[in-house]
Amino acid sequence: MGMTDTQTHKTPQQEFLAGAKATFPLIVGAIPFGIIFGTLAEPSGLSVWGALAMSIIVFAGSAQFIALGLLAAGAAVPVIIATTLVVNLRHLLYAANLVPKVRHLPHRWRVMMAFGLTDETFAAVSNRYLTQDNIEHAHWFYLGSWLAMYGNWVLCTGLGIALGELFPDMTEWGLDFAMSVTFIGMVVPYLSSRPMWAAVIVAGFIAIATISLPHKLGLMVAAICGIAVGLSLHMLSQRAATVREETV
Repeated sequence: MGMTDTQTHKTPQQEFLAGAKATFPLIVGAIPFGIIFGTLAEPSGLSVWGALAMSIIVFAGSAQFIALGLLAAGAAVPVIIATTLVVNLRHLLYAANLVPKVRHLPHRWRVMMAFGLTDETFAAVSNRYLTQDNIEHAHWFYLGSWLAMYGNWVLCTGLGIALGELFPDMTEWGLDFAMSVTFIGMVVPYLSSRPMWAAVIVAGFIAIATISLPHKLGLMVAAICGIAVGLSLHMLSQRAATVREETV
């Protein structure tokens, strides 16, 4: 069990601001990622308004990059839809984790949260649920997190479109690495047990080993393997603890 903060009851406004604040480090890492997407839009055959509409409606970084590549290659629309669907399957794992925390909310809230479920918001919100038991207004924390990320993504897409003409070689600067570094910095401090470390290490090795799989399927394989190992070790440790208590 993580640390709890059952005595603190924040207002919806406080939770909203806390969500935006918790997501800020990830926003910094996503800025170059969004700008690069904007710079790639026109060379890939997507209009300015098409690129902005994709960020506004789709709001999925990796899927948008893959869609751009497929558009540039002249792929059919069904192929683009199917490929991006596979890439975003990891969100099913995120949703499954959050369902117990949000099932009490009205349908309109859950629909909104489904649209705003990104890697960054899941990281920030997971920590919120891990460290605090009071979830009365936790959905406002979620709203603050995803709106901050959403506004940043759309804004950076626009900046990328504008800067693409001024700096046509921006995609060669290696700015996309900032996202990876940011996630590592956010995740590592919360690895507080052996099952957690095992899950991350196994997932990392599997992701590298399966990098050649099409449509980024290696990410799903790595996630499932990491979850299986972490959950197995967690259950074994709980069983061992139960046996020790029974023998005392």
